[in-house]
Amino acid sequence: MTGFARVRESLPDGELVLTIKAVNHRGLDLHFYSPPEFDAFEQTLRSLVKQQVARGHLDVRISRTRSRAAGAPGWNRALMENYLAAFREACELYGLAGQPDLNAAFRIPGMLQESPDEEAPPEVGGFLAKLMEQALRALNEFREREGAELAAAIEGHVRSIQAAAVRMEEIRRGAVEHFQARLNERLSVLLGAAGMEPQRLAQEAAILADRSDIGEEIARLRIHAGELHEILAKGGEVGKKLDFLLQEMSRETNTILSKTSGAGEVGLELTGIALGVKSEIEKIREQALNLE
Repeated sequence: MTGFARVRESLPDGELVLTIKAVNHRGLDLHFYSPPEFDAFEQTLRSLVKQQVARGHLDVRISRTRSRAAGAPGWNRALMENYLAAFREACELYGLAGQPDLNAAFRIPGMLQESPDEEAPPEVGGFLAKLMEQALRALNEFREREGAELAAAIEGHVRSIQAAAVRMEEIRRGAVEHFQARLNERLSVLLGAAGMEPQRLAQEAAILADRSDIGEEIARLRIHAGELHEILAKGGEVGKKLDFLLQEMSRETNTILSKTSGAGEVGLELTGIALGVKSEIEKIREQALNLE
């Protein structure tokens, strides 16, 4: 499920900004982007995320700006010293004359920031944990709103599947005699020459009719649709449950399509409805990827 949150926290010497961006993913794929000074706090922050988020690709970005009034140096002294030393060495080595360019020095990547070896004080970890909790609350509120909209859309697809199952059952019941007659005709042609007794012929026809009947598949399809409705109504972590049910519903629909193939006009009508059901299942599957 997608989502976005950004929170800020003022510090005595500047400001912390934490941003979370979430996009769809089957599992939890968590990525942190922060200055090296915060490396010691990353594991704690990851644990906070895992407690509240189960699925999604999350990018967590942390930045820190320092106040000039607080006396923060704002530039990397060690890197500047290395730059000046390298400048002097190159002049001596190649017999060149010149002076270092301060503007060029400040354009060196990493120059206008703290030394990467400097660790943030422990109290910053508390500020970061507070920020993370605030950001996660905002993110989950965003995701809950989106989830409610998605659930409503999925409910519409479920109702379409239920209506289709009812219609297929009506057609099936009305066509039982039609299917039985077609089977009897075919068996009579294929087995009549073998001198099969009428009673045995009727038994074989009944067996084939049972194998080609789609009543059980329709019943299971309706049951799964009802279960899907209950899962959405209960809420919580529904993504994996929906994945399983959709696989079962797809299997039942494929069986219906297989059994109705070559069954004349009635079969064509049932095939058309079953293909519509497959389309609804795929729409639900796509939307279910957005649910946790």
